[in-house]
Amino acid sequence: MSESQGSRPQLADDERQLFIGGEWVEPDGGHYPVLDPATEEVVGLAPEASREQVYRAAAVAREAFASWSRTRPEERAAILDRAADLMQRDFAPNAELARAETGATTATARGMQVGVGVSRFRRYAKGALEPVEQALVPQVNEAGPMGRAGVFGALAVRQPVGVVTCITSYNNPWANPAGKVAPALAMGNTVVVKPAPQDPLSVFKMAEALQEAGVPRGVVNVVTGSAQAVGEAAVDSPDVDMVSFTGSTAVGQRIAEVCGRDMKRQLMELGGKGAAVVFDDADLDSAVMGIGTTFSFYSGQICTAPTRVLVQRGVHDQLIEKLKGYVGFLKIGDPTARDTVVGPVISAAHRDRVESYIELGRKEGATVVAGDERPPLDRGFYVSPTLLADCTNDMRVAREEIFGPVVVVIPFDDEEEGIALANDSEYGLLDYVWSGDVARAFRVARRLRAGGVGVNTIGRNMEAPFGGFKKSGVGRDVGSYALHAYSELQSIVWPG
Repeated sequence: MSESQGSRPQLADDERQLFIGGEWVEPDGGHYPVLDPATEEVVGLAPEASREQVYRAAAVAREAFASWSRTRPEERAAILDRAADLMQRDFAPNAELARAETGATTATARGMQVGVGVSRFRRYAKGALEPVEQALVPQVNEAGPMGRAGVFGALAVRQPVGVVTCITSYNNPWANPAGKVAPALAMGNTVVVKPAPQDPLSVFKMAEALQEAGVPRGVVNVVTGSAQAVGEAAVDSPDVDMVSFTGSTAVGQRIAEVCGRDMKRQLMELGGKGAAVVFDDADLDSAVMGIGTTFSFYSGQICTAPTRVLVQRGVHDQLIEKLKGYVGFLKIGDPTARDTVVGPVISAAHRDRVESYIELGRKEGATVVAGDERPPLDRGFYVSPTLLADCTNDMRVAREEIFGPVVVVIPFDDEEEGIALANDSEYGLLDYVWSGDVARAFRVARRLRAGGVGVNTIGRNMEAPFGGFKKSGVGRDVGSYALHAYSELQSIVWPG
């Protein structure tokens, strides 16, 4: 153990309880351990809810909806703002807990997890005050079977959906739940939060902040569990009106089937296999920095990573050499060390899955240019950032989401082939284009079948709509689009 590991504070070693109806409730199914992926030590004990307790959480959320949906927007905004203040007050312990249960680096836990979580609560405190009514242009109607002639006015009004189940991903235990809970509450919905079983402890800290901020009983409920039945109950409860899910496409498809039976609304951010289309006139150093930074970030456990690098043949070999050099500089190890860039993946099972894909790539004919061996660390679930060359777009490593620090490189000849390769995927979440010809870059971006495209950048505008085409999801969130996602659009018409 390094000196920095030895100085780690004692974390949440108590047995957590479920948060249902404004009270902390003992779980019917006992507790299960949450492990630190870097040390394999127990961080805390998470509660195992029963199906009945999940149904109870949805039922009390239904009861609370009647009053919360009629609460003045200013009151909802004040509660969200106070909750953000309380999360910020406890920023350091919140970040350390997030780091410990995810294996993220300290910088990632502080900035991209807790920091983004706080900022999203602040953003949607303002969002609660955004107008929900839009006056439409009066319409002149002739007399007919649909009603009398005359001038009719109309309003388009955004109404809350009702009870929203928020099923969150393990890679962002603050940012992801905040991106669901805050806009849902801002619009007047009530929520049942079901965190990922690997790292649910941070969400309880969020619930504590909301409780202290004065959120009424039943408006926010948190149920956890490692059993599949917990998530199923959070979806199929008759009291749930909408499911907001972030996770794998396979699970999303199953949720969609269940929701379809009762026509429940859905918002889903699913898998990704992002293409980075690099033309021979691109700034290669910028492209390599963007690709290398993103595919290795959080050990590749992000759906927006450009894991398929499509590079024009004229710069193919040069880009591979530059990427190989970049990967060689990445420090792997203790996520609490300041110079660590790549920490562990979430679990031993996931490490084995990622490594199995690397071996599969080799069997399919790919060349492992970098990352051929597991990092020589005594413990923890580590995978070396891996660069696969000599790939084709029909290989499984090029078509299936690996969700680890693995990138494949595929050559192309001209613009049409590059676009065709990029679009030849079941996924379409976030793609990238690098070219010195800006007009071409934007022309290509408009033809890519992806919910978002970065042009000569990996940066994002946090007011831009976010979501996927094809099997990468349903609906859009972020910014005002998230408020729209957690609302139903109603029209009110009257004679003028």
